[in-house]
Amino acid sequence: MFSSLVERPDESARRAAEERWQAADRPRGGLGKLEELGSWLSSVQGLSPVRPVTAPKVLLFAGDHGVASLGVSRLPAEGGTAARVRAVLDGSAPVARLASRYGAEVRVVDVAVDADPADFPDEVVAHRVRRGSGRIDLEDALTPEETARAFRAGMAVADEEADAGTDLVLLGDLGVGSTTVAGVLIGALCGTDAAAVCGRGSGIDDRVWMVKCATIRDSLRRARPVLGDQLALLGATGGADFAAITGFLLQAAVRRLPVVLDGVVSAACALVAQRIAFRAPEWWRAGQANGEPAQAKAYDRLTLTPVQDQGITMGEGVGALLALPLLQAAGDTLAEEAPEPYVPQAPREPKPQPKLPSAADLLRRL
Repeated sequence: MFSSLVERPDESARRAAEERWQAADRPRGGLGKLEELGSWLSSVQGLSPVRPVTAPKVLLFAGDHGVASLGVSRLPAEGGTAARVRAVLDGSAPVARLASRYGAEVRVVDVAVDADPADFPDEVVAHRVRRGSGRIDLEDALTPEETARAFRAGMAVADEEADAGTDLVLLGDLGVGSTTVAGVLIGALCGTDAAAVCGRGSGIDDRVWMVKCATIRDSLRRARPVLGDQLALLGATGGADFAAITGFLLQAAVRRLPVVLDGVVSAACALVAQRIAFRAPEWWRAGQANGEPAQAKAYDRLTLTPVQDQGITMGEGVGALLALPLLQAAGDTLAEEAPEPYVPQAPREPKPQPKLPSAADLLRRL
């Protein structure tokens, strides 16, 4: 279905944007990455001159994972994700502070946080599917019904954002153990072994890395039999947040809503989404490279080049958010119509100036 619904961005708008750059009286390629980003914005908006980015949204999908109980992260398996959600909501998390600085709203979507839904505002838990996801090295993350619900939840969020006038989504995630799950999905789709996609995630040491690598290896055995069915793959070795992000990415492409990807989690979901609709990656940009081997493999398969290389591995959409000023600069530069050519004016006769009193005169008046 999505393969026929997702159209390519407007190529004529892209060409018009590139022609405007070439016609401008400035060095060819002088604005570097801004020129490519501006042309991409023109194509996804279908406009030239491009419309400035004025309504960006940081969108964070949150969920817990059963594999976190194996100690694959430095963050606590119990309560770690819920604590991160609270930090975003109360404004103390880095992404909340940076979003305030850059003029972006932040929205958290709790799809599968292992916490009482009463702990969060109603709008945060409106799309919750379940508490946590299954331990994927031993069991399915979700039932088929839960997978479909999570996928549709992501689609609904994309429709909500498009209808609300969001013009750029900075996509992130909140979830302890999520980089392990991402490694499984990317390893399965790229046909690599566990060691090739097992990164350091939250800053784990060698001992924990070996535990994480073994977990990915065991999960890959469960992923390979369902590689031909992307929803089955998400249900077997993904999670509710992964299914929701995949649904969001596909529906955002249908709604012509551009998205900036953040870390290895969004990269993994993008790779799954590409298998469903091959044109969809043209609606996305990679916000940054974070040094995770699985992310590099996913971006190579997606043919996406990161906008920056900041090495930020914490998730939360921080890497995507840091690309926002560049995209805003690209939009602002291309949005402005060329000014009228400068015509020198004839010098004007100076107006006679009134004679100012001397210091002595001022003193006498006091």
